[in-house]
Amino acid sequence: MCPCTVWGAIMKKLINKAENVEAEMVEGLVRAFPDIIAERGDGIIVRTHQKVGKVALVSGGGSGHEPAHCGYVGKGMLDAAVGGPVFTSPSADAVYKAICEVATDEGVLLIAKNYTGDVLNFQMAADMASDDDIDCECVVVNDDVAVEDSTFTAGRRGVAGTVFVHKIAGAKAEAGASLTDVKAIAERVIANVRSMGAAIAPCTVPAAGTPGFELAPDEMEMGIGIHGEPGRHREKIAPAAEIAERLVTPILAELTALTELDSAGADEGVIAMVNGMGATPLLELYLMYGEIARLLEGAGITVARNLVGNYITSLDMAGCSLTLVRADAELLSLWDAPVNTPGLRWGA
Repeated sequence: MCPCTVWGAIMKKLINKAENVEAEMVEGLVRAFPDIIAERGDGIIVRTHQKVGKVALVSGGGSGHEPAHCGYVGKGMLDAAVGGPVFTSPSADAVYKAICEVATDEGVLLIAKNYTGDVLNFQMAADMASDDDIDCECVVVNDDVAVEDSTFTAGRRGVAGTVFVHKIAGAKAEAGASLTDVKAIAERVIANVRSMGAAIAPCTVPAAGTPGFELAPDEMEMGIGIHGEPGRHREKIAPAAEIAERLVTPILAELTALTELDSAGADEGVIAMVNGMGATPLLELYLMYGEIARLLEGAGITVARNLVGNYITSLDMAGCSLTLVRADAELLSLWDAPVNTPGLRWGA
């Protein structure tokens, strides 16, 4: 453990040197799952056994959100993930290199979260790939209902809903669908997924050594971003039941509006994910899920599938987010399809 003194404060983390945390994390991850993933340098993780003759999926973003995104490389999800420095977008060159590592004759789909750096660099890499006659498309996830046009974004932020895009589009690609069809299912998930988060304590980026923002002992931030960006507002910390209501209400308002706009709609309920921000005990996450499930049941919403745990984190931030996906039979089937990655496994 490294008790580093930075700017007069003590940062206690299980690291060696702050400047090496990303590379050493990748090394440890690959050593833990050598049968699933391999390293290719420049923050790039690929499948140990690459697929042939099917659409490849590439995603990524800044480190610090583990298991996203490198932990979702493997059968049924991504073919490659590119990690930048903590909370910093990977370069266009690194994304392009990842594309070249896994590209197949069927094409490549890039999945980016809606942050200015990510969108710019992923789109630039897609253009570079197209110049090299690689069939490459890009989708952008923007599921956060908390704010519009926030720090680092034009429009809504991409947050935990990205995991659902990885899983469902990954299953579609694994089934042998065309690039057009894989992109279409990814866009369908993006259109039907919404998230909202709350933080009760900030996170500390190792290179900075001090918390990225301040919260008073009796405060919480509603609508927090996954890099600690401001949310909707700050308020006095409340019981879990009240926090759950503040997360559920804005998401359901949007999903209800979607249902009214689309009379065909989804008739299979929702897939729900209560996601830990990194420092929240499972005891509290399960407690939050119980409150959220009670609210959804009261609203007449069927929870068809659920996840509770740490799936897209913010280093050591304390808090959680809720993600709901309006599901239909096809989305549920693709969600249930086998997956074998460091961060998500079933049926494989």
